[in-house]
Amino acid sequence: MIYHLLAILTMTVWGTTFVSTKILLAHGLTPADVFTLRFAPAYLGLCLVSLCCRPGAKGHARPQPAETIRQPHHRCRDEALMVAAGMTGGSFYFLTENMALELTTAGSVSLLVTLAPLLTALLALIPALNRQDTPRGWRLWTGSLLALGGVWGIVRAGTTASVHTAQAEAPVTGCLLALAAALLWACYQHLVAPLVSRYGVLKLTRKVFGYGVLTILPFEIHRLTPALWHHLADPLVWGNLVYLSLIASLLCYAVWNVVVRRLGPVTSAAYIYLNPIVTCIASHLILGEVFGPPMIIGASAILLGLYLAGSKSRSKTCTRHIKS
Repeated sequence: MIYHLLAILTMTVWGTTFVSTKILLAHGLTPADVFTLRFAPAYLGLCLVSLCCRPGAKGHARPQPAETIRQPHHRCRDEALMVAAGMTGGSFYFLTENMALELTTAGSVSLLVTLAPLLTALLALIPALNRQDTPRGWRLWTGSLLALGGVWGIVRAGTTASVHTAQAEAPVTGCLLALAAALLWACYQHLVAPLVSRYGVLKLTRKVFGYGVLTILPFEIHRLTPALWHHLADPLVWGNLVYLSLIASLLCYAVWNVVVRRLGPVTSAAYIYLNPIVTCIASHLILGEVFGPPMIIGASAILLGLYLAGSKSRSKTCTRHIKS
């Protein structure tokens, strides 16, 4: 029972991260600022955890023998995959997601980003990936069509005049950026799939965080000005940054790994559907976002499509390492 409660609490935190990010964007931070200031401290925290959990330490699994005898060119290839994972699941993913939050509602972004597991399954159909852990057949295609109809409903809701507010300045563009973020996350899932068993979740996530922060720096160099420090002096800003970095990224990452290990990937994956629901409720209560019938119908179609497409075979690709 305790692990089911932890899963609900984790999804509650992750669902509110969209709202927290939108607050930071409204208080002068850029999408790149939010990512850097959120994940740099989380990366340092993971480095400290890694030092405390060295191979051979109590409770830490020793490296697999295959890892210790890998050839140099294999290690270089793996490192290149980790760089790509840091971009697709780190810097570029959160850059597009945060840009989407600048332009449309938090509820819309959270719903569209939830399409990532479905896109992951569709990418797995590409023969070159040679993946066998994806649902196939009529469930996948029916779920895909339902989700596609849901996307159309959300985009259509974004074209109505009622959502052109301070929370949604360019909703259609924001929706497209959110879909791009979902596609980046799907690519990330396939990049890390062959690496998890060789390096473990802790080391791999630390690498993804590190390369994500490194590849966002070109967007941040020009931001090292007194104006940025002025924004950081606002208690609302640094309070949300602490929440995103230490609680949503570092603490929830550790808790979620425990949940997945105890409940299994299939049971734990079902809780991910709570994420956009929490976001929509929180964005309504905190940001005052209003969702009309097209948005509600679109959200229902997306969630139903995702459930149908993944109901036969939910795998670890549905779980997260760092997302949100």
